[in-house]
Amino acid sequence: MKIASTRNALLSAVAIAATLVATTAFAASETALLVPSTPSVAVTGAATGIVQNDRMQATLRVEAENANPAAAASEVNARMAKALARVKSVAAVDAKSAGYSTWQTYEKGKPSRWKVVQSLQLTSGDFAALAGLVSRLQDEDGLLISGMTFSVSPDARRKAEDGLMREAIRAWQQRAATAADALGYASWKTGRLSVTTGDAVAPPRPYEMRAQASAAGAAPVAVEGGTTELTVRVSGDAMLENLKAR
Repeated sequence: MKIASTRNALLSAVAIAATLVATTAFAASETALLVPSTPSVAVTGAATGIVQNDRMQATLRVEAENANPAAAASEVNARMAKALARVKSVAAVDAKSAGYSTWQTYEKGKPSRWKVVQSLQLTSGDFAALAGLVSRLQDEDGLLISGMTFSVSPDARRKAEDGLMREAIRAWQQRAATAADALGYASWKTGRLSVTTGDAVAPPRPYEMRAQASAAGAAPVAVEGGTTELTVRVSGDAMLENLKAR
């Protein structure tokens, strides 16, 4: 009985020792994961440029109101068909339908009426052609302008952003070098980077456009495309190397 008891005690001691070794090894590996072998610093660089807007978009609408919903819809359809025929004669302009709505209106003491509205969206890089078309659609076909916007075409945007990205990367590299030096490291290398883009454009002025639309026989709509401000940001880690001697 004494020999068995001694053997059990020895086995328990061995098991405890093995558990301690495993726990210590796990703790060491976990610490190695939490503490990076190479220190790093997060750095951001950016570049901004002004690009001339080269795309114009105009949204127009046809409206009709009638006690008979079918009559209102028929009037809108006929006027829009005429407008689309005019649009197709201008090769520089792309067109697409932008919405069709029907609803019933009520006024106290009067029979209810139906209102139908259909919208048309026109896009072009030829501002003069689109402005002239919009003027004719207003004066001759009775369409109303809902709004105008200007933007940068995909090709122009891509070209501008490619140049800005190079500038943003150079700015990021300069900041990485400055940060490494300030932290006491003689050199650094690039870690993971991310590139993001954004833009800001002046909003259209709908009040002025409505005023132009209401003037019968007015001269062609005067348009100015304006500019868009493009920004490219580069963010990422600079891996620090060679700590300077103090």
